[in-house]
Amino acid sequence: MNRNIAVDGPAGAGKSTIAKLVAKKLGLVYVDTGAMYRAMGIYFLGLGLSPEDEAGITEACSGADVSIAYENGVQQVYLNGENVTGMLREEAVGNMASRSSVYPPVRKKMTELQRTLASKTAVIMDGRDIGTVVLPDAALKIYLTASVEERARRRYTELLEKGQACDREAIEQDIRERDERDMNRETAPLRQAEDAVLVDATELSIDQVVEKILSLYQEKAG
Repeated sequence: MNRNIAVDGPAGAGKSTIAKLVAKKLGLVYVDTGAMYRAMGIYFLGLGLSPEDEAGITEACSGADVSIAYENGVQQVYLNGENVTGMLREEAVGNMASRSSVYPPVRKKMTELQRTLASKTAVIMDGRDIGTVVLPDAALKIYLTASVEERARRRYTELLEKGQACDREAIEQDIRERDERDMNRETAPLRQAEDAVLVDATELSIDQVVEKILSLYQEKAG
């Protein structure tokens, strides 16, 4: 039986947090595809490439290997054998990941790896095009979203708790720009799959969203 779950949605909607909790509840392997793209972003930044350098990024793809491993139950992301997990949440990395992911060679490389993972074990995978492109046959597809204002508030709070200086209006503007790029890119744009269930988390707690997804999954399982 296909037990895979695909979770799509815009940046900051809580996909990773929710997917990790659902994975624990159902005994699935959590695959953070956003982290994989961010690892590629680290690679491109390390080479001194700019997000606009499509030719350079396309050429560089062949030299990058991104893999996922679980150590003591915690996901670790490796870039060419180096653990880059601690760098994944940097703003520059996120921006490069979002902007470079519009290029077909980048998406092709990631899609191949993600499909391989899902073919070997039951997974819950989150990203921008999981239900539409990567795992179109997933047992359950979720489109998780929240208002731009709420997503900006969450990110602002997260950064403050880490002691990082930040500007809430700048964060909100960055999220709007990311949404625009993700939804209008030529290759695999962000959109809700026809058979995906829309879950708006703007006014829902994390636990409420998790319970909703678990209930939907149980319905699918019969």
